[in-house]
Amino acid sequence: METIHLDDFLTDGILKENEFREKVNKIDWSEFSRKTVLIRGCASVPVPTWAHLIITAELAQFAKEICYGEPNSFLKVYSKK
Repeated sequence: METIHLDDFLTDGILKENEFREKVNKIDWSEFSRKTVLIRGCASVPVPTWAHLIITAELAQFAKEICYGEPNSFLKVYSKK
């Protein structure tokens, strides 16, 4: 299972939309092709729902499954048939 850490998208300890979108646009999402991906649920700061949705939308084009939460207790939110 591949993991995306939301803390990797913080700028100066907070999530700033413009910088967040720039970081998302720089990721080669195809590296997650046909993989199960966990979007790590805990971040050091509150993360708005839109940030999860943007990452999920990008991943859904490639990932086999997308989950939210922690490695030992996650919720599957997307599964490609």
